[in-house]
Amino acid sequence: MQTQGIVLIVDDAPENLAMLHEALDEAGYQVLIATDGHSAIERVARLLPDVILLDAIMPGIDGFETCRRLKASPLSAHIPIVFMTGLTETGHVLDGFAAGGVDYLTKPIRPPEVLARIAAHMRSARLTTRAQQAVDATGHAMLSVDAVGHVRWQSPSASDWLNGYLSDDGCLPPAAMAWMAQPQGDSLPLLVQGKHLNMIRLASDGQDTTLLIHRRQSAAEPSALATTFNLTLREAEVLYWLAAGKTSKDIAEILGMSPRTVDKHLQHIFEKLGVETRTAAVALALKPR
Repeated sequence: MQTQGIVLIVDDAPENLAMLHEALDEAGYQVLIATDGHSAIERVARLLPDVILLDAIMPGIDGFETCRRLKASPLSAHIPIVFMTGLTETGHVLDGFAAGGVDYLTKPIRPPEVLARIAAHMRSARLTTRAQQAVDATGHAMLSVDAVGHVRWQSPSASDWLNGYLSDDGCLPPAAMAWMAQPQGDSLPLLVQGKHLNMIRLASDGQDTTLLIHRRQSAAEPSALATTFNLTLREAEVLYWLAAGKTSKDIAEILGMSPRTVDKHLQHIFEKLGVETRTAAVALALKPR
């Protein structure tokens, strides 16, 4: 029998666990249980729930810190977290939302209200997941990063394509952060484990930035680039490696010249291609012909 979804209940009070488990089980949900923050995080690592009901006050790490840790992981950042607590002060409510919660239930818990909230958040989360899957199906990928470049969530294709590109703690490298600090406009060409990618900024709410990634064709061989754009062979070689995502320093090492010489070649290339930026030059080099 297919379940309505998977719900993780995190609460250290046995009576709350029993009441919620019974109500959710009768409603057709698969129920997971954890009695503290550490076990909740371990549970999520083993099986991703669709929604998490999280008590704010628990021994060890409290619900707010548990929520922050779950939201810091790209694996679980997308999961809606609903806080449950007897704390009703405005400051505590704001703490819950600041930690990444999407809703707030005050105790004593009323099962009908819990079921209604869960159903609403699960529908919203599934629509978001389907949208991400639709992006992947078109041959693109999507991810969201916070102000310091830490990945908040990523679609399956993004996770696959950026494997080896992100740092061990799931952050964009310095070069990508420098690009994000620039005025929005140009895309960022990437070469990740042989995959030629372009990263584009879609939107930002001042805290998180949504990025779209698409795969791009590799550039033609230098000899073909030289013929197409009336370049010298050396200029064509520089353009070829630029299109492969290499920096001036990288190109200098590959071609056995100084970075300053590479930059001079780039100036000539820009003039011949009628462009002003590296990104525009790469776009022409990668354009199907």
